[in-house]
Amino acid sequence: MTGLMRAIGSEFVKVLSTKAWWLLGLILVAYVGLTAAGLAFFLSDLGAELGGMGAGDLDPVVTANLVYSSVTAVGLVIPLLFGALLATSEYRHRTLTPTVLAQPRRGIVLAAKAVEAAVVGALYGVFGLVGSVGLGAPVLLAVGEETALGEPDVLAVLLRTLVATALWSLLGLGLGALLTSQIAAIVIVLVFTQFVEPILRLVANVWEWSASLGRFLPGSATDALVGAGILSSLGALDETIPDSGVDALLWWQGGLVLAALAAALLVAASVTTLRRDVE
Repeated sequence: MTGLMRAIGSEFVKVLSTKAWWLLGLILVAYVGLTAAGLAFFLSDLGAELGGMGAGDLDPVVTANLVYSSVTAVGLVIPLLFGALLATSEYRHRTLTPTVLAQPRRGIVLAAKAVEAAVVGALYGVFGLVGSVGLGAPVLLAVGEETALGEPDVLAVLLRTLVATALWSLLGLGLGALLTSQIAAIVIVLVFTQFVEPILRLVANVWEWSASLGRFLPGSATDALVGAGILSSLGALDETIPDSGVDALLWWQGGLVLAALAAALLVAASVTTLRRDVE
């Protein structure tokens, strides 16, 4: 236990001594905040009248949840990227050797990184909520909508957002530890989150059998865990988009799917790349 605590402390010192983690946080605040502000406007009655998403009749709690869940709708790339960089930076900057010399048990090193990834990932959830609530709620008020911040369902969405960002950071750590190449990890993270998965989720919704499988995609599982998401709510926002007829996972099932994916990547890395000799 003492070795693990020392390793965790060492990992936090390494990360907090750099600018990258908080620069990513600032980007997250701005990106999510602008997205939430835009959603708050277009999901309102005023936005619907001006050619928005036609969602002016949504329940205020549903509208608020969609706005505040911008963190997981567009911002998960940041904790995912952080987790990947946490693992691959050791190989890119050739710091893995002194890390292993300081703590020869690589399982402890990986466990320490996992703790750090989860904590910082949850912190990115806080950054994201600063953006989504900080900009989304004022816009909702400005267009005559309720912020619903006192509603239990909304508070649950905010809390589960922190769990989701922590799990996505662990996913990134597992991916980075498995690939070891920083460039490859960054490319895969960006391509998958921005293009591949959104397309897969939309295509999967066409048939019932594919929609059943699509529920287990990371983004779909995240929407289930959080309890809100733009892609998972397209049918409610636009009546021209057919409903697949497949029930979404329960929130805890979505969390288990993400946790299982992260665990699978970490286990795969521990039995492959982490067993190799270091230079």
